[in-house]
Amino acid sequence: MALIHLVDDDLAVTDASRFLLEGLDYRVKIWNDSQNFIDQVDPYQCGVVMLDIRMPGIDGQQIHQRLRERESTLAVVIVTGHGDIAMAVAEMKLGALDFLQKPIATAPLIAALERGIAHSQRQVERYQLQQRFSTLTSRERDIASAVAAGMTNKAIADRYFVAVRTVEVHRSKVMEKMQATSLAELVSSLNLLAAQEQKKCRSA
Repeated sequence: MALIHLVDDDLAVTDASRFLLEGLDYRVKIWNDSQNFIDQVDPYQCGVVMLDIRMPGIDGQQIHQRLRERESTLAVVIVTGHGDIAMAVAEMKLGALDFLQKPIATAPLIAALERGIAHSQRQVERYQLQQRFSTLTSRERDIASAVAAGMTNKAIADRYFVAVRTVEVHRSKVMEKMQATSLAELVSSLNLLAAQEQKKCRSA
């Protein structure tokens, strides 16, 4: 179940927000110290960070930057006062999913959190795929790429000058490590990873 992280130095704001969110059956964790959040949060979980943009010490913009540097799977929703809208919009251009103005109305809050949870779930799935892919050996990655390209075992064996049985063994290991239950699922996962890598290259 997704976890909502309230990162704000204002105790009254976080307490009121937690009361509201827990009443709506969300799991909530409060962080009134931004440094503690950076040091202790698991950046690769499913969840949403409601991030106050103005805080002493490490502010919301810096926290968002740290999460981006770590390629976190957490969705970020910026929480801002009226005078900070331009800053919030700038953070959205850098990947924040939404921004909410204080005082936060219930309907926009729920809408932002649901979008954030759905986004974070997709990011977690991609992260888990990347972790599985990283366990493949160099040869297994070659075989996986060939399989994704639609090559037969015989064609793969000819390309890499190995026996067909060797290709079959590698394919089996790839399926196991990628936790794919079918060839279609494996190809879909590999294509998703390839598309993600291309997107990174374009944005670099």
